[in-house]
Amino acid sequence: MLTSKPGLMDDVRARFAHVDTCPFDGPRVFFENAGGALTLNSVVETSAKMAAIPDNQGRDNPAAHALVAMIDKAKADMRLLFNAPEGQFFVGESGTELIFRLIRTAIVGTPEGRVLGSTLEHPATRSAAAKWSEVMGKPHVLVAHDDATGSVDAAHYQPEITPDTRVATILHTSPVTGMAVDVASVAKEIRAVAPECYIIVDGIQHAAHGRLDIASYGVDGYVISPYKAFSRHGYGIAWVSDRLSALPHEHLLDAPGEPWELGTRDTGAYATFSDVVDYFTWLGAQFTDETDRRAQIVAAGEAIHAHEKTLTDAMLHGTGNQKGLVEMPSVRIVGGVDNPRREGLVSLWVEGMDSPDVVTKLRERGVRTHTRKADHYSGNILNPLGQANCIRVSMCHYNTEAEVAQFLQAMREITEEAAA
Repeated sequence: MLTSKPGLMDDVRARFAHVDTCPFDGPRVFFENAGGALTLNSVVETSAKMAAIPDNQGRDNPAAHALVAMIDKAKADMRLLFNAPEGQFFVGESGTELIFRLIRTAIVGTPEGRVLGSTLEHPATRSAAAKWSEVMGKPHVLVAHDDATGSVDAAHYQPEITPDTRVATILHTSPVTGMAVDVASVAKEIRAVAPECYIIVDGIQHAAHGRLDIASYGVDGYVISPYKAFSRHGYGIAWVSDRLSALPHEHLLDAPGEPWELGTRDTGAYATFSDVVDYFTWLGAQFTDETDRRAQIVAAGEAIHAHEKTLTDAMLHGTGNQKGLVEMPSVRIVGGVDNPRREGLVSLWVEGMDSPDVVTKLRERGVRTHTRKADHYSGNILNPLGQANCIRVSMCHYNTEAEVAQFLQAMREITEEAAA
C-alpha cells in the first residue's frame, strides 16, 4: 500500500488540486470521490494551456499537426491503460452520452431478440436499454441483484441468458453500494449461450480504482467518465470492439473510416487523459522495477486496491483509538461489512436519523460526503432495502487513515448526540 513507502503519500497528494481544502469552504476531508475524483494538477495546467490554442486539427500548419499528434498519443495511452490492443477509442460529451450511443447502436443494429441487464446498474445503461428496446420492440430483461452483497454475478445472469440475447449490459462497479462485478465471468457466461451478443460495460465508477483490463473481459464496449478518474468534466471516453464498430452508427456522410466522433472534439480532453495515464505510470514505478509502462500501470492498480482496502477496513473496523462503524450500534452498512467486492466506498445509514442531516453534520465537522436518495439514480438499490436514503462515503488512494479517523470521530459524535 502507499504508506509502506516513506514520503510517497505526500508526493501523491501533492499531485492533486484541493486535496485537503475546498476553495469555497476551507479545510475539509474529501470523501465524495464517487461524485467526481480530485483533479490532477497536471490536468489543470494542460487544460489552461490547451484552452488558449486557436488552431484546429486537420489543417496544414504546425499547430494543427501538433494537435493531431496529441490526439494520437492520447489514444495510444488509452489503449495502454485499458489494455485494449484491438478496437478503437473516442471521446464524447460525457460517459452517459456515450453509453446511450453504444447501446442504441447495438440494439438498433441487431436482429430480433432480448436485451439483458441487471437491477444493479446506473440509470445510464438501464435508461438507454429501456428506451431503445421499446423502440425496436425487443424485450428488456433485468436480472435482480443481491441486496445482501450489493452486487450481481454470473449466477444471477445465467437463468435469463437465452440464445437470442442480442445485447447485454454490465455495471463494473456500483456508485451506490461500491461493490464491483466480475465482468469477465458474466461475459463468459453470456457468450457460452449467446456468442454473438454485444456486451457493453459501464466502467465509470470503476476506473479510478485501477486494474482495467479490457483484453480479459470479452466485451464489445466500455465507457468511463474521466472526471471520476482524476481528469476534468466535459468529456467521456468510450472503447468499442471492431465488431461493434462494424454496426451502422451515426457519422457524417462519406466520412472516411466511419468514425464515431461527431464534430471537432476538444484536443485538450485527449491531452488531459494522457496526464492521467502518465500519473498511473509514475505511481506504478514506485512499486515495480519494470520500465514497461503497462507493467507500471498494473502495479499502480494493485497498490491502489491495497491502499483503498486498508482505508475501508479502517472505516469499518476502526483505526487508532477510533472505533469503526461496525461498533456504532445505530449504523447500518449497505452490502454487508466484510465484502471482498468493495472498492473504496462505504454506504450506510443511521437508524433514527435522516441521511441528509447526517451529511450536513459531517460537513459541519469538516468531512465532505454525499446523500444518495431513493430516486431515479439510486432507488434501484435503496427501495429493496426499505430505505429512503443513505450516506455515501467514497475514498480514493490519495485519502489517508488520518482522514478516516477524523470521519469516525465525527460519526461517533453524531450518533452519540442522536442517542442522548
